[in-house]
Amino acid sequence: MTKPSEKLAELIKKAIEDCELTTSEYNAILAQADEDKVLDSDERVLLQQLQEMIANGTIERVPG
Repeated sequence: MTKPSEKLAELIKKAIEDCELTTSEYNAILAQADEDKVLDSDERVLLQQLQEMIANGTIERVPG
């Protein structure tokens, strides 16, 4: 995993641990994914997994 991918994984891991994703956390995740202007395969997989967990209710989107 590249350094940006590791940071992205850490942000997503926090959302998974508390089962909540605030708007500011979501924006931070998107900003991290776009930081180097390249969405590599690791980042793509992480973002896809996050979206699936949001869609199936594992992670709840909350204000904040």
